[in-house]
Amino acid sequence: MTLLRRAAPLALPLALSSLVLAGCDQAKPDKAFGEKVRAYLLEHPEVLMEVSQALQEKQASQQLVSAQKAIGQYRQAIERDPRDVVINPAGTITVTEFFDYRCGYCRHAAPEIIDLVQKNPDIRLVLKEFVIFGRDSEAAARLMLGAKDQGKSLELHKALMAENALDAAGALRIAKGLGIDLDKAKAVGESEAVSQHLADTEALAKTLALQGTPAFIVGDTLIPGADINALKLAIEQTRASRAKAG
Repeated sequence: MTLLRRAAPLALPLALSSLVLAGCDQAKPDKAFGEKVRAYLLEHPEVLMEVSQALQEKQASQQLVSAQKAIGQYRQAIERDPRDVVINPAGTITVTEFFDYRCGYCRHAAPEIIDLVQKNPDIRLVLKEFVIFGRDSEAAARLMLGAKDQGKSLELHKALMAENALDAAGALRIAKGLGIDLDKAKAVGESEAVSQHLADTEALAKTLALQGTPAFIVGDTLIPGADINALKLAIEQTRASRAKAG
């Protein structure tokens, strides 16, 4: 949380506390009190910006705490839902990513995530299709899930992530270019089972208080946003903890 270092912000609690003490015997704050506070804030508008930033940081911290409490309760759904696409299924360290194919931050982070998985066979990557950018995102998610059993999940994921302004037609073009059976993929992807899967993933994301994509979970650690360094640190800490325990 940002510390208030300047003289004006530090003066605010003192000024307000003296005003409160002066009026503490009154049932309601008088008009003069409100005018003094208003005058002070008009004179020092930077205080409002700092208070707003502090509030946002506090809310973000509270959301992380809430999410971390829920991770243990929903770990099976987070890490072991058999409906999810999994890269390196034999890996011993599970990284779960909630993402959207039309999310710019997801696409920017994707090459590093894929490189990390390919260079570290102990990482098991669970892909959670968290659709937040509309019909084209949903079409890509359904295609990916529909083609899950055709053995080209990594190639399709990489190609979809590499496409700028991905739309439904583009997703089909990419899949066709990879030799995926589109009829089978569309039949599975448009099924009620996949609709339920997407709905369950959205509900899980809301339970975890995720505010957007990407979001990563490693063990009990939630990493919101495309913070690759934080993700790598969480993975290393998990390795170290297991090595120490073993």
